[in-house]
Amino acid sequence: MSVPGSKHRSFLWKLASEAMLERGFEPEFSPSVMAAIDAMQDTAPEAGPDVRDTRELPWCSIDNDDSRDLDQLTVAEPMANGDIRIMVAIADVTTRVTDGSAPDRHARINTTSVYTPARIFSMLPERLSTDLTSLNPGVDRLAFVVEAEILANGEVGSSSVYRALVHNHAQLAYPSVGAWLEGKGEIPVAAKAVPALAENLRLQDRAARIIEDFRHEQGALTFAPIEVKAHLRDETVHELILDIPNRARGLIENFMIVANGVVARFLADHGFPVVRRVIESPERWERIVDIASHLGTQLPEQPDARALQAFLTRRRAADPLRFPDLSLSIIKLLGRGQYVANFPGRSVDGHFALAVDDYTHSTAPNRRYPDVITQRLVRAALNGRPCPFEAAELEALALHCTEKENDAKRVERRLVKSAAALLLERRIGQLFDGVITGAGSKGTWVRTFEPPVEGRIEDDVRALDVGDTVRVKLLRADPRRGYIDFECVGHEPVRRRR
Repeated sequence: MSVPGSKHRSFLWKLASEAMLERGFEPEFSPSVMAAIDAMQDTAPEAGPDVRDTRELPWCSIDNDDSRDLDQLTVAEPMANGDIRIMVAIADVTTRVTDGSAPDRHARINTTSVYTPARIFSMLPERLSTDLTSLNPGVDRLAFVVEAEILANGEVGSSSVYRALVHNHAQLAYPSVGAWLEGKGEIPVAAKAVPALAENLRLQDRAARIIEDFRHEQGALTFAPIEVKAHLRDETVHELILDIPNRARGLIENFMIVANGVVARFLADHGFPVVRRVIESPERWERIVDIASHLGTQLPEQPDARALQAFLTRRRAADPLRFPDLSLSIIKLLGRGQYVANFPGRSVDGHFALAVDDYTHSTAPNRRYPDVITQRLVRAALNGRPCPFEAAELEALALHCTEKENDAKRVERRLVKSAAALLLERRIGQLFDGVITGAGSKGTWVRTFEPPVEGRIEDDVRALDVGDTVRVKLLRADPRRGYIDFECVGHEPVRRRR
């Protein structure tokens, strides 16, 4: 089928709604949810005995250019001994979204916001996620603050979790902050307007790099993950854009990893369960070994995060242009993460890719339900109340959140493919270079380098495996099904070890 360019947006909107329903999501908010939101009052928060006033700190948000649901703010302070204290403020969502309320029931079903080219299906209604519970610039908000001392060697020293009143002094974005930190651009206007913020951002960046260096020493993996976004100009799919990692993204990622680890340890220290985020042993370590061997590195026979990180570091330096493609291959071979309810006295595997044992999700409660669960646990611990969840309920929620996260990724991938098919409809028969991203009994998939499109290789290519580079010819593009089919016309396989 061919879709007129003037109807791309409406076509993708309808397709996204259908895909949401097929995967068991509720794409629309019910009247009861909207009635509950309409009844909420926008009252000014106040500090109190259990709420500190930290509004004078130069808090800022760093997120995507188009983000409106601001979940966290960051700030840093130098310490007398040369260490750095970092602080992450996390939006207080549970004050507004009470357990069992209509908005909570909707969020519990979907468990996540779903991002598609023509429409964002928010987990919470916009009046909450982009207003009442968003850490918007220029307004006072309640937040949970995670504080941690970063020692000179990168280890986390003393830490604490508390409620606070915060004020976002500048809404910043990854591209402009990243370019400035990397010496490729001017300081963003919003940051320049706030006294001492530029200096504080430099301090945050220094802390993030110390954290990252330490994590890599512990075996955390370095990736340059490929995230593709479809850009619509007016009503038409205009191009596919790669979301490129930079220093600003690295800053936030490292701060969030520390914050999530602190929250996990805080709950465990208080005798509370933790909904941990884990990646167990890689699903296809042997194939990772094959890829490394082809590139001149021998990895151990058994999964070894430190050895893999050393290999990735060398490849990033040797071939930065193709490193994102290598990253994609390794990520696919590691397998998916999952949520696991962990209770006091029970052991649990850590997060292989992050090289951390204590890890939860707590820093995005406007868009992820596991973070709402964690926030309810933290609130109870701070208030000296018992755990608000029964063990069976928490285990069921962890499983449900894992399933819905996987469903959300399927919806998002499908819609990106549909947008890509709209872009490629007029390029049938053209040749593209790419890398194999999936291979198994259900078929073989390739991601072309330019444009960054993923599709299925139609012919029998069982000799191909993840990481092989190929040349393919575009056979067809079906926007409705999100199918893009190629024929392999040449390939360079990763040699199998003898």
